[in-house]
Amino acid sequence: MKLRHLSLAVAGIAAAAISVSALAQKKYDSGATDSEIKIGDIKPYSGPASAYGTIGKAIGAYFDKVNAEGGINGRKIKHISLDDGYNPAKTVEQARKLVEEEEVLFVFNPLGTPPNTAIQKYMNSKKVPQLFVATGATKWGNPKEFPWTMGWQPNYQTEGKIYAAHILETKPNAKIGILFQNDDYGKDYVKGLEDGLGDKAKTMIVSKVSYEVTDPTVDSQMVTLKGSGADTFFNVTTPKFAAQAIKKAAEIGWKPTHYLNNVSASVGSVLTPAGLDNAVGLITTAYLKDPTDPQWANDKGMQEWKAWMGKYYPSGDLKDGSNVYGYSVAQTVVQVLKQCGDNLTRENVMKQAASLNMTLPLTLPGVNVKTGPSDFYPIEREQLARFDGKTWVLFGKVYDPSGN
Repeated sequence: MKLRHLSLAVAGIAAAAISVSALAQKKYDSGATDSEIKIGDIKPYSGPASAYGTIGKAIGAYFDKVNAEGGINGRKIKHISLDDGYNPAKTVEQARKLVEEEEVLFVFNPLGTPPNTAIQKYMNSKKVPQLFVATGATKWGNPKEFPWTMGWQPNYQTEGKIYAAHILETKPNAKIGILFQNDDYGKDYVKGLEDGLGDKAKTMIVSKVSYEVTDPTVDSQMVTLKGSGADTFFNVTTPKFAAQAIKKAAEIGWKPTHYLNNVSASVGSVLTPAGLDNAVGLITTAYLKDPTDPQWANDKGMQEWKAWMGKYYPSGDLKDGSNVYGYSVAQTVVQVLKQCGDNLTRENVMKQAASLNMTLPLTLPGVNVKTGPSDFYPIEREQLARFDGKTWVLFGKVYDPSGN
């Protein structure tokens, strides 16, 4: 009898030890439990950059797919996406709501350079990840000063340098006119182009004209640029203004060599409203597969994306590259959370985000996602593309700023 009691006691102690061990392995910060991971998101569902709102909807739709398939390590994602209207003051308000009221684990893919700039110090002071921001400003890759902020897409200065290299190679005597948004986003692109042109920037750039996000149109700026005698146009705009600029150039008969920044290269939300015929010959960079490009018709990743769109986001535009973006950045954060396992602390989220080496189904061949403790630029490779009236046609080599 005593022996039996002893055996039961030993078994009980062993079971308790296993239970304590299992509990000890699980670590949570606010926003994470055994059953849920709460993720915050801020997008311009209204206002001058509302064309980007579809990214937030696509992200939510991808998380719906993940949840329908059982979640991540058994936990469902709760996606709380708020509207800031692309207004930095509103972004601050929404970030505080997500962190202090909703108590999310982290804020994921908040959109826009001015909005993210407005919350960067706050997020870092609270030690809450500002993860995979939807902007390519260079400031998101500074882990020493801002260890809680990380970019995702290629940075704007690198993209500007790619255009500069192409101009110097194909049109060394170009007269360049620039239209740019008057904030850190626009200035980052311009700096990249100027750095890429080097000493020639002073003579090659004949006109720089800015616009404010509150401006109704950029029609007057386009007339000014044509009047400058520029034969090459660097169009640094968000979707609404990009479409206006393309359309206005056609209306006034200005036909420069036209470089359009990647963030406004969507066939569905920019080129179609501008008039596809007006967009023929435009040059941009790409790092994701374009859903309008017939070369990806039988691509497994694109077929899976279209099937997902049909099931989880049927109201989304199959021609809008922003929906490819949303799908792809959501896949990246899901990988981060998988790597976190049962250690769902904010510190571990950043640690895993800085430990990525993966290829996504919809990145271009040769483009990967790679980070490190001192490398907060996940995607760095890009390729030039030219619009043929129906789709973007890739050309040239994949550009890698690291030289690898």
